[in-house]
Amino acid sequence: MAREVRCKTVEEPSLVALAKTHAATPSFKNKTASGSHLSNVHLCISSSCFLSGAGQDVGRSCILVSIGGKNIMLDCGMHMGFNDDRRFPDFSYITQQGRLTEFLDCVIISHFHLDHCGALPYMSEMVGYDGPIYMTHPTKAICPILLEDFRKITVDKKGETNFFTSQMIKDCMKKVVPLNLHQTVQVDDELEIKAYYAGHVLGAAMVQIKVGSESVVYTGDYNMTPDRHLGAAWIDKCRPDILISESTYATTIRDSKRCRERDFLKKVHETVERGGKVLIPVFALGRAQELCILLETFWERMNMKAPIYFSTGLTEKANHYYKLFITWTNQKIRKTFVQRNMFEFKHIKAFDRSYADNPGPMVVFATPGMLHAGQSLQIFKKWAGNEKNMIIMPGYCVQGTIGHKILNGQKKLEMENRQTVIEIERCEPGCCHLSLEVKLQVEYMSFSAHADAKGIMQLIRMAEPRNMLLVHGEAKKMEFLKDKIEQEFTINCFMPANGETTTVITNPSVPVDISLNLLKREMALGGPLPDPKKPRTMHGTLIMKDNSLRLVSPEQALKELGLNEHQLRFTCRVQLQDPHSDPDTLSRIYTHLKSVLKGYTIQHLPDGTVMVESIVIKVSSSAEEPNTKVLLLSWSYQDEDLGSFLSTLLKKGLPSGLSSM
Repeated sequence: MAREVRCKTVEEPSLVALAKTHAATPSFKNKTASGSHLSNVHLCISSSCFLSGAGQDVGRSCILVSIGGKNIMLDCGMHMGFNDDRRFPDFSYITQQGRLTEFLDCVIISHFHLDHCGALPYMSEMVGYDGPIYMTHPTKAICPILLEDFRKITVDKKGETNFFTSQMIKDCMKKVVPLNLHQTVQVDDELEIKAYYAGHVLGAAMVQIKVGSESVVYTGDYNMTPDRHLGAAWIDKCRPDILISESTYATTIRDSKRCRERDFLKKVHETVERGGKVLIPVFALGRAQELCILLETFWERMNMKAPIYFSTGLTEKANHYYKLFITWTNQKIRKTFVQRNMFEFKHIKAFDRSYADNPGPMVVFATPGMLHAGQSLQIFKKWAGNEKNMIIMPGYCVQGTIGHKILNGQKKLEMENRQTVIEIERCEPGCCHLSLEVKLQVEYMSFSAHADAKGIMQLIRMAEPRNMLLVHGEAKKMEFLKDKIEQEFTINCFMPANGETTTVITNPSVPVDISLNLLKREMALGGPLPDPKKPRTMHGTLIMKDNSLRLVSPEQALKELGLNEHQLRFTCRVQLQDPHSDPDTLSRIYTHLKSVLKGYTIQHLPDGTVMVESIVIKVSSSAEEPNTKVLLLSWSYQDEDLGSFLSTLLKKGLPSGLSSM
């Protein structure tokens, strides 16, 4: 039995380019209408991955997996680089009308970052989904806080409409079912999911989805290297049909973590010593705590006096959730937590926006991490014009964000409306474009909690997948990693772009019980003893009963099922040119077959026929054309191969000089 695993990426609302790699595309039909969600008519059981984002792109992760007739949505994120309709996934690819509940069996969120959960209230409350949403306990606790912060920035500060409300966030979270690590959750009678520790941020999980013998593993974002507050990702040797992995740092192999920390501390120290200010854009939870622990330890050791600030309120929230979910942190923090809470900082204080104008050196951790909005962007605009200052970008920035622009060396930024108050250039009435000159030092130091190329290869060795699919990365870098994976592991690796479908054929093992009588008969015929490492062909009757398969002898099947045996014979006509009489032609055929077929039982019978095993050969001709003989061949289905061979042989004619018996 063959299975198909299909993966599809979708971004723009066009159905033209959906089936570039296979003629049969995933069809998310109403799950109550049929046992299968796919419009396939060939003998394959199919599972599909259908991406509404993150295909050769970072941001807006949303993957629809169809496996064994079940449809699962993996993540439901937003794109940080867009402020229009492209910000959220295009759910019209699932259905043009009606709610998504009829098309999805469940939704799984890997972690609380907005590029993985930012579209969740939009999907569930505005598009319409009432089914279960699975995420870990920490993700369930933190996700609504970040969604509300995102809503405030977008609606209250920017004045956008057609956006989800605070009540929608609350209603969405009521549908969440919390997951525990390594707990197998039965979504329904056939579909089960299991979460594994992913590192990355508090509560991040990789997920195994299983229906019968078919399985898919989705990594979300993960980190194979332990850090100061989280452990490394880990998964069973589960050998999934396909492993869907992020590839943010597909071509990067990071240097020593200790070297990076030393360089970071050196740059911060030098800037503070010359009286400059250091801005470190971070997301509220994760990398922020990592760098806070690092600076807190350094300030204590060096007896530094310059103030360190963190965005107001977030330190308290972070401390609360790390205390609540201490079991998700690394071993060192768990051991010392009773004596000392690593997240209660002596040197790091809450930030007030008025502090940004204070003279003298300071270090500020501000959100969000990509400078696309919020407090980090406001502080950057104030400090950008002073070359004594420094901004350290500790993680990945999506294309289109201010963070991405300054990391690529852009020294002059054009911003619309009231995005800045520095160097205003007046434009036409009704349109105000503001220009910001970047003079401060820009440094990129990767403290990203994503796996690098080495870590991705390590996870593949750990899970041993049959196929790989790369998402959440940049096309050129993914291409390099794809070639490396295929070369080292000799497995197929796919990297579908948005709008493409990838089909993977797999061969699952189907358990079949074999009757003892059938095994004894095979051994009596001189066959070798059964060996699980050496496949062999066995002839019998396959019976499917009570969701189990049994292979028995035909006689036993007839007896068990109360059926009568019917003989099935095949008949074939072959024309032959031969000047001899019909009996002589038959004799010549008998002689020819005796010389060609060694080891077969061949008989010339008195009734004017020749028999080869169960095959009967008769000769006839007409009075009008006595030299044109019509050979009638008939055989049972057991001798189908031999019958086909004889018909092909006799079509070539009889050798000249062949005597009749």
